[in-house]
Amino acid sequence: MSLPPLVEPAAELTVEEVRRYSRHLIIPDVGMDGQKRLKNAKVLCVGAGGLGSPALMYMAAAGVGTLGIIEFDTVDESNLQRQIIHGQSDIGRFKAQSARDSVKEINPLVEVVLHEERLDNDNVMEIFSGYDLIVDGTDNFATRYLVNDAAVLLGKPYVWGSIYRFDGQASVFWAEHGPCYRCLYPEAPPPGMVPSCAEGGVLGVLCASIGSIQVNEAIKLLAGIGEPLVGRLMIYDALEMQYRSVKVRKDPNCALCGENPTVTGLIDYESFCGVVSEEASAAAAGSTITSKQLKEWIDNGEPIDIIDVREINEYEIVSIPGARLIPKNEFLMGNALQDLPQDKRIVLHCKTGVRSAEVLAVLKSAGFADAVHLGGGVIGWVNQIEPEKPVY
Repeated sequence: MSLPPLVEPAAELTVEEVRRYSRHLIIPDVGMDGQKRLKNAKVLCVGAGGLGSPALMYMAAAGVGTLGIIEFDTVDESNLQRQIIHGQSDIGRFKAQSARDSVKEINPLVEVVLHEERLDNDNVMEIFSGYDLIVDGTDNFATRYLVNDAAVLLGKPYVWGSIYRFDGQASVFWAEHGPCYRCLYPEAPPPGMVPSCAEGGVLGVLCASIGSIQVNEAIKLLAGIGEPLVGRLMIYDALEMQYRSVKVRKDPNCALCGENPTVTGLIDYESFCGVVSEEASAAAAGSTITSKQLKEWIDNGEPIDIIDVREINEYEIVSIPGARLIPKNEFLMGNALQDLPQDKRIVLHCKTGVRSAEVLAVLKSAGFADAVHLGGGVIGWVNQIEPEKPVY
């Protein structure tokens, strides 16, 4: 459905702006009026990572007048495979500052506002209130629900995107005209059910595919052209090179935007999404060891069985000496339990400690009372014990 323009047009375009945006100005659907609206727009990009990189770059090139960037992280070498707004010389810098410099290099006429902090319940309402539109480039469920709820409570539209391996999704959520994110996903998936990009990987160029779609939707909303993805979910399969669109209807029973909402303010999103399940937290309590402790056990020849619960492609990148690979799913299916030794203490580990805590809960319930897991996972091991090894 067509929607009215989100912002009013600016008073005028300068001669320099006319030259810069000439290819927009000669498109009848955009024209002078549409470009003036882009100039007058204030858009916040949540995150300057995989999706935020192409989104910020193309919004800058398009002439969005004010771009806000909320990002607290620093640039890591592993980011450069997909986060194209950053370069080799930016490693170690704050992503917000690196992204700002790239934006200004693309278009010095754009005003950039930095929010160098983690988005949370204490700042989201104040930050969002200063913008016309939100572009969501987050990569975790807790922040996605936070972005959605704040946008609905403030009456703001936002453009959402999601990426994983070769698959991408995008939509526009605007409770005033259609569904919100909770209408599509009323509940977050169980902890560990959906791996993050850090755990499962993502094809770098997929970020550009979905990020550019997000910018396309942002331009349509700001200028009031075309039919935005309100009430539609766009699904992209990069391996099969297929796009398909699924209708998403507003849920009258939605806890947030439904007829009788039960969520009327911000909630505890970490608890709502169960970042680590209660079972895993309980299992890890008192059964978590450090990398230094594991190193001592190895050096002293303690009777331990070190089990890596990651996937084989992760194991091939870096592993702990003596560890054997049994992927997490093998434990969840029950296939791995019969092969576990009874005369050795089992030490589980994954990349950071989340997956191994989930497996630890399975082992504890199966009677392996002395099993432990490695806090910080292989990343912590490399940082503390074998810094010459690669991390991912």
